[in-house]
Amino acid sequence: MKIGTLIFLLVILTNVNLVDAEPMVNDYGIVNAWFNGQEAIVENFELRINEPCEIKVDVTSKTNGHVAIYLDSPLVTKSYKVLSGPSEMDEWINILNVEPEWSETYIWTITPTGEWTNGNAPINIFVQFTKAVGDNEKIEFTIANPYILDEQYSGPTPTDPSSTEQPPSQGSPGFGVVGALMGIMLAVGYRFGKS
Repeated sequence: MKIGTLIFLLVILTNVNLVDAEPMVNDYGIVNAWFNGQEAIVENFELRINEPCEIKVDVTSKTNGHVAIYLDSPLVTKSYKVLSGPSEMDEWINILNVEPEWSETYIWTITPTGEWTNGNAPINIFVQFTKAVGDNEKIEFTIANPYILDEQYSGPTPTDPSSTEQPPSQGSPGFGVVGALMGIMLAVGYRFGKS
C-alpha cells in the first residue's frame, strides 16, 4: 500500500464527521445549531438530572420580514428547564422587521428536569422566516437527542459562581479513532515502503 493511498484514506476518514455540520438553509434563511460545542445533530450522549448543557443557535435571514424561533422538546413531559437564555422551553422569540443579512446568535443553558428518565429526550429548534408580504418558510430539526439517565448530576452548575471546577470535556467525536488510524496507516506505509 502506497503512502499516497494511506494519506487519501486518512483525509476521507477525517471528513466523515463533517457531513452533519452543514447548516440548514432555505430560500428565506439559514440556521445552524450546536449542543455543548458540537454541531447538530448530536447523538449518543448521556445527561444526568440537573446536568447543564449549552444550546447555541445561529439564525440568518435572507429576506425582509420577520423571524420566529422556538426551542422545544417534543415529549409530553417537561424534559428540560432553562437555567439561562433568551426564552423558556416552548416559548416563542419573535423578531420583527429584519432585513437581508440580519443575523443573531442565541444561547441557552438547559438541564434535564428528571420528569423523563431512562430514555432519549430530543431538543428541537423551529425557525420560521416570514416575508413582509406574508409568505413563510420554516426550518426545523433536532439539535441533539441525549439519553437522560435516572441519576442526579453532582458537578458544578453555571449558576454557581463560586465553583472553579469545570465539567469534563466531551472532546470532538472521532478524533481519537482518526489519530489511531493515522498512526497505524503511517506505520504500515513505512513498513511497506522499506520492503
